[in-house]
Amino acid sequence: MFRNYVKLISFLPVFWMICVSSAHAKYASFIINENTKRIYHNANADTRNYPASLTKIMTLYLVFDALKSKKISMNSKFKVSKHATRQPPSKLNLSAGSNITVKNAILALVTKSANDVATVIAENLGKSERNFARLMTRKAKKLGMTRTTFRNASGLPNQGQLSTARDMATLGIAIRKNHPKFFKLFKTKSFIYKGIKYTNHNNLLGSYSGTDGIKTGYTNASGFNLVASVERNGQRIIGVVFGGKKARSRDKHMVTLLNKYFKTSLSKPLVRIAKPSELPKIRPKIVMAEKNIKNFRIPPKIINNIIPNNVEEDWFIQIGAFKNRLNAHKAARNARNIVPEQLGNLPASLSKITKSSTNNNLQYLWRVRFVELAENQARSVCAELWTSGLSCIPLPSNNNS
Repeated sequence: MFRNYVKLISFLPVFWMICVSSAHAKYASFIINENTKRIYHNANADTRNYPASLTKIMTLYLVFDALKSKKISMNSKFKVSKHATRQPPSKLNLSAGSNITVKNAILALVTKSANDVATVIAENLGKSERNFARLMTRKAKKLGMTRTTFRNASGLPNQGQLSTARDMATLGIAIRKNHPKFFKLFKTKSFIYKGIKYTNHNNLLGSYSGTDGIKTGYTNASGFNLVASVERNGQRIIGVVFGGKKARSRDKHMVTLLNKYFKTSLSKPLVRIAKPSELPKIRPKIVMAEKNIKNFRIPPKIINNIIPNNVEEDWFIQIGAFKNRLNAHKAARNARNIVPEQLGNLPASLSKITKSSTNNNLQYLWRVRFVELAENQARSVCAELWTSGLSCIPLPSNNNS
């Protein structure tokens, strides 16, 4: 009995470590200059964490390998298995026995981060997802990702699927260097499949100057992850963040880190000062009556082009108002399940509101909102919820209606 007690005591620290690592996402970040290989920032960069959908970068790497070697083409068709259709969201909701082209499969991973498509790729290229994961791990070791192990092609929860911020930066550099032709697909902002438009989850695309990739990731265990590739003035920086609490705070943190190493900030428009030789020799005479100055107005379209959008403005989405509070909670949960990489563990804001009925009696409703979103994130989330049959309205926070 004493011997069993000793064994139990010796196992407790290990058990505790497993519980903690499973329950809490570990923060890590890493910033590196791809050109010079200079490391600008390192915080827990070698700590092994759950990569979540960053895993799909390696899945795509093997797809690009197959395309480069002419084993497949963009028009090749992958068959969808019943097992693939059973993967949880995010997904395209493929049907068993159907086919999807390689091109659409790539775009589904880049934008929608579809888990069912990741499994389809694994089964068609590796015969089974388990075997494909072995190929992924083998490729990782070959690229120098010494602390990375893959167990599936999607990044869905698995205690044995681990990587580091440094390893993910290595992968980000390698996939662009070895597959520059296909890397361009990572900046695809949206794609349409069977009449439904899917928007890229990478909110830095189009909002942070020079961003051309590459991937976001989220599970409860990992938190919000991001690998970003940004090129300005011939210099390319790769940034990695693991364990963000929210998608927006993760994005803000990434921008803060990147801004430290780029001379020009996102929030300021680029203005080139003319050289003396470019200035006119004779200063033109400008005559304008005072009354005309007062009446002069810049067209709104011109203002929008000159003044950059305020990317810091808070937005929210409203997904409905319900008579029953339980139904309101269900609606919030459904929204998170449909768009986990954007909403994830973001708490829903439930508020009790009154509504007048036809007989002037007050009716109480539970209004459901998700707050503290960026504008592009709010619009992207609503687009995905609409395609799934849920109502959604994106609004700026100054709209209190």
